[in-house]
Amino acid sequence: MGDLSALVLERLDERLRPEADTERAAAMAAYMKNHFPFLGLPAPALQKLQKAALTGLPRPGEDDLAAIATALWARDEREYQYVACSYLLRHVEVPGPGFIEVVRELVTTKSWWDTIDPLATRFTGGLVRRHRSLVEVMDEWSRDDDMWLVRVAILHQLHYGADTDEERLFAYCAAQAGHRDFFVRKAIGWALRHYARTAPGEVLSFVEAHRSSLSGLSVREATKHLTG
Repeated sequence: MGDLSALVLERLDERLRPEADTERAAAMAAYMKNHFPFLGLPAPALQKLQKAALTGLPRPGEDDLAAIATALWARDEREYQYVACSYLLRHVEVPGPGFIEVVRELVTTKSWWDTIDPLATRFTGGLVRRHRSLVEVMDEWSRDDDMWLVRVAILHQLHYGADTDEERLFAYCAAQAGHRDFFVRKAIGWALRHYARTAPGEVLSFVEAHRSSLSGLSVREATKHLTG
């Protein structure tokens, strides 16, 4: 662990742990299906404590960013993974294309929607936008056996708007239309619904053309604001 990552963890421990709330932690863990323990810090409090802990620290390099994210991911309490996501988003312009391997490790470790979604829609999306060679990695992830990598691939263009690669988005959705898992089906609907803000006619045409293979959930989500 580098000097900066050690300092980040030390400062976070000093701020977060004294504010732990056992009763709230139990409720938060239950909401997340008891996949992870929590300190019991609500989002506004966590954001405030995180800001206080990290203010004044030097800008991280790519190696720092990897070390910090990995160290935070290793902590038991879920709030540390939330801080890792926030920290990565704040410094999305720092890493090069090779950082996608760190992202893969985060996505496939302690996987659940609460960390997958910010990693997908903001960090991975930003990384791919800056390093277009990573589009090929998204193509690979869209076909992976790991459903969370599939979800990231489908959602990484969520905020691209008019810059969305429509052909690629539709290809991902069509290829995974029959996926058995809720989180992939939901991702398809969410991605299509978001893109419908930019190209409603194209999304509606895609849904109609693939209605027989898309799940009802994906169709409902995709057309939520397209049909009465």
